[in-house]
Amino acid sequence: MPKFDETSKGVFIISVTPFTDDGALDLDGTDRLVDFYLSHGVTGITILGMMGEAPKLSAAESRSFVEKVCRRVAGTIPVVVGVSSPGFAAMRELTMASMDSGASGVMVAPPSTLRSDKQILDYFGMVAQTLMSVPFVLQDFPLSTAVQIPVSVLKTIAAQIPSYVMLKHEDWPGLSKVTELRDGLDQHERRVSILVGNGGLFLTEELSRGADGAMTGFAFPEMMVRVCELHAQGEIERASDLFDAYLPLVRYEQQPGIGLAVRKHVLEARGILGSSRVRKPGRGLDPLEIIEVNRLIGRQNKRLGELN
Repeated sequence: MPKFDETSKGVFIISVTPFTDDGALDLDGTDRLVDFYLSHGVTGITILGMMGEAPKLSAAESRSFVEKVCRRVAGTIPVVVGVSSPGFAAMRELTMASMDSGASGVMVAPPSTLRSDKQILDYFGMVAQTLMSVPFVLQDFPLSTAVQIPVSVLKTIAAQIPSYVMLKHEDWPGLSKVTELRDGLDQHERRVSILVGNGGLFLTEELSRGADGAMTGFAFPEMMVRVCELHAQGEIERASDLFDAYLPLVRYEQQPGIGLAVRKHVLEARGILGSSRVRKPGRGLDPLEIIEVNRLIGRQNKRLGELN
């Protein structure tokens, strides 16, 4: 299976989960979605994340979706599967099924019950035991999980757990956290890949602070891929100019409650999804929101034309 470790860089796109208009899992449309991501040069695909509506899928649906994505990717790039669960039995079951299907690793977010540093360390120690040697991403998203993980704890986890290979950084404000994780590392501290989330809202600044790329979703993944490429080449201003052209839509997509609906609407408009359906309790866009999104896309295209 494709390499997924501490050296991973680039864009691991957080994939949406496609549904039909009646809410059924759209496995036929999954191939088209995966081909779209691959065509835009993503480094990896992360499925069943929080924006992938994972809690809304049955166990059987989750396994079917993982199998379908891995089969379509066919070993070309890493597939990471979100396996966060209240219990370790379900986490282990989905992890093993995913690895058997060809996934390269999994992603785990801490449960909201963790409060002390010791509880966090003990929890991820148990995660490592449960997953055995399967490499995993630690999702640090306190705005969603309510779990605050200090830099010192993240470094201790890295030192103690070899299978922890990547941090999905979504703390906010969190630029100083990236700096602390990257700066002042001595030869005794183990490096972990840092990919950033939050829809890429602070992508250019986070890359300048030492992030290795992005693990997030956006309806125009080609922007994130190109921004990361330009930044890696030292073309910081060009990367920023390109990012700025998309920023109003990035911002609009970050609205709590409708962000996923915005992303799915745009992907449907681009001919990638057959339906923009969001499973309940999520909702779709109302007519005024659709007008606003379409206007943002029009203005985005105008700015891109001016860049060219």
